[in-house]
Amino acid sequence: MRIPIRSAGRRLTALLGASALAAIGLVAVATPAQAAVSCQVTYTKAWDNGSGFGANINITNTGDPLTSWSLTWTWPGNQGGIQGWSANYSQSGQNVTATSLSYNGNLATGASTGIGFNGTYSGTNTNPSNFAINGVSCGGTTPTVSLVVSPTSLSVPEGGTATYAVRLSAAPSSNVTVTTTAGSGDSNLTVSSGTSLTFTSSNWSTNQNVTLAAAEDSDTTNGTRPFTVASSGLTSVTVNATEADNDGTTTQSLVVSSTSVSVPEGSTATYTVRLAAQPSGNVTVTNTAGSGDTSITVSSGASLTFTTSNWSTAQTVTLASAEDSDTTAGTRPITVASSGLTSVTVTATEADNDGGTGGPRADNPYANAGVYVNPQWRAKALAEPGGSRIANQPTGVWFDRISALTGNGSPTTGTMGLADHLDQAVTQDAANGSTPMVIQIVVYNLPGRDCAALASNGELGPTELARYKSEYIDVMAGILARPAYANLRIVAIIEIDSLPNLVTNVGGRATATAMCDTMLANRGYVDGVGYALNKLGAIPNVYNYIDAAHHGWVGWDDNFGATANMMFTAATASGSTAANVHGFITNTANTSALTEPYVGSVTEQLRQTTWIDWNRYNDELTFAQAFRSRLIQSGFSSSIGMLIDTSRNGWGSCVQTPCQPTQATRPTAASTSTDPNTFVNQSRIDRRIHKGNWCNQAGAGLGERPRSAPATGIDAYVWIKPPGESDGSSSLIPNDEGKGFDRMCDPTYPGNARNGNSMSGALPNAPVSGHWFSAQFQQLMANAYPPLS
Repeated sequence: MRIPIRSAGRRLTALLGASALAAIGLVAVATPAQAAVSCQVTYTKAWDNGSGFGANINITNTGDPLTSWSLTWTWPGNQGGIQGWSANYSQSGQNVTATSLSYNGNLATGASTGIGFNGTYSGTNTNPSNFAINGVSCGGTTPTVSLVVSPTSLSVPEGGTATYAVRLSAAPSSNVTVTTTAGSGDSNLTVSSGTSLTFTSSNWSTNQNVTLAAAEDSDTTNGTRPFTVASSGLTSVTVNATEADNDGTTTQSLVVSSTSVSVPEGSTATYTVRLAAQPSGNVTVTNTAGSGDTSITVSSGASLTFTTSNWSTAQTVTLASAEDSDTTAGTRPITVASSGLTSVTVTATEADNDGGTGGPRADNPYANAGVYVNPQWRAKALAEPGGSRIANQPTGVWFDRISALTGNGSPTTGTMGLADHLDQAVTQDAANGSTPMVIQIVVYNLPGRDCAALASNGELGPTELARYKSEYIDVMAGILARPAYANLRIVAIIEIDSLPNLVTNVGGRATATAMCDTMLANRGYVDGVGYALNKLGAIPNVYNYIDAAHHGWVGWDDNFGATANMMFTAATASGSTAANVHGFITNTANTSALTEPYVGSVTEQLRQTTWIDWNRYNDELTFAQAFRSRLIQSGFSSSIGMLIDTSRNGWGSCVQTPCQPTQATRPTAASTSTDPNTFVNQSRIDRRIHKGNWCNQAGAGLGERPRSAPATGIDAYVWIKPPGESDGSSSLIPNDEGKGFDRMCDPTYPGNARNGNSMSGALPNAPVSGHWFSAQFQQLMANAYPPLS
């Protein structure tokens, strides 16, 4: 038996930015009817499109311990059609009952659990307030109110206007006045309308617009000015406005706010049109529906007139989608045209409310698709010298703790939550024309996470599977299922480093750890991954890819088939089936070379060398292709595809000073040595000291740029690990993220059984995992292969 080697992939990603559509909160606190039972229930409306909605409910037991619970409430209006999670739901008339499941029925005093659902309604969708647990009524308290402003960065055409929207996060107890005040800056930028807005207990969730205007001037400067949105007792929000100067030469064209619009069935949606420059006379713009789903029509704005004075003011076109009985999310192109100008096509898609799925999943979600660029990673890359060369590359967005799902900021400040990133992806999709948009998210918060390493340990203890399900996966699923995101292709990378650990680091192996033995015995990983696959796989536009480690971890005979079988075990756990798995990903956050062209195929003689060490694979491409075949043998569909993370496996020239002397310049030809060990060491692209080294490797470089369908069986090369984010700290750094200190990240560490007792090969002065590591980013660019231009 070969000693299994430890892997790559650790991550926290600093998730920053974009102000999300905040949830609607209603909290109820118990007035118990008897001493034994007391409860607190928080009802949060997650989304509402006028006919459908989603809600999350948090239950806290403030009384004696419970072994099961039954939550009841009565709808105040015509709500129903519940499709929920984390409870069994039934409805009779307006009365709803949600009963506990096997894993969340036991609630100790002070313990909480979360459930949620999507539903439909007609008329007014008023929140319920009469919750009861096991027949004991829960009374109400006032929810927290905050300002919701979108967007917080605005371009205002000179001589024209632009708007942003304001609403409240929850119903206020009395009227709330919100003011917008201009700060110091370009005085040409002013508030045209909406200086003072009033929100009541009935209109608090309806967006009200603030319009900014930019006066015509003679300079050629794009001036800026901050505008403060404020209300007494609430945290203010700053909107940064920039004048789009028109005193240079501008080519006349049509400016359309979005080229992809989702229209809720039975409701409407809008886009806006304006001109790019002042015309010499009146210009007529028509909006004409083409062939496609005839239930989608132009409701208003079919013909627009722009003059020499209103040309820069955006005019609204309203699309309507009639109610129908089919379950198809139909599409129809709308042509925006004017004589002498290039027309623009707006693709309108019906957001079906009859239980439709929005169409089948693509065989390869990356094919002919754009991929989301994380604006916060992009900003960090642009701040680095030379970073503009890769700043527009798509990277994965990591959600490594429960709080990461919510976020608290905008694309430029704060912490972006899942909905923030999805909103940004929708915006990028709109700018992408009719091309589909992929967003890559990393699901990374299992209980007892990464049982064989310390740098990426997480917030949940080994027995907290229930929290993982209710507070993390259920919440994530509720967000991903919102109709606003139905046109995105959401690639979910499922739990890095988890399942392979249950094969290589358990039992009597030299690499076994007590925590991995625990997670194998309590099924925390297996049931957690199965639950995630089941919940996320039920969302039609989510594509699940399970992490499958890399060739230097799973490539040995002892690990290869056993890991494939473990994957199938997890894929069929917790009510899931193998059909919920779209594919697998290898080399996540690792530095294993994509190909080894000068070593060639692994012969029996080469298997005996120290570097290859009896492994049947010596690079990621041959491993990923072979492992795909083995996974199919274990029971997965023959249609599964593989992803390979190439964000750090380029191994270029190795000219940076962190590059160690043993890691020489990239070879350009096969060695001429007849000694097998010398031949391999002189010919190999991978310049690590040992394949078991995974943390912030000195000399590593950017690999192949992300692209789809690069090789047989491979859906895409991807950058799931964002370049520049640390794998772990070089020394102990206290933190509140649950991240430990792993000696494999210490450049002075002489190693352990997992890396053949070799030096760690790690870079010095590294921060906590997931935090920005400028030295690593610069090294990756310098050693990129293919090289950066």
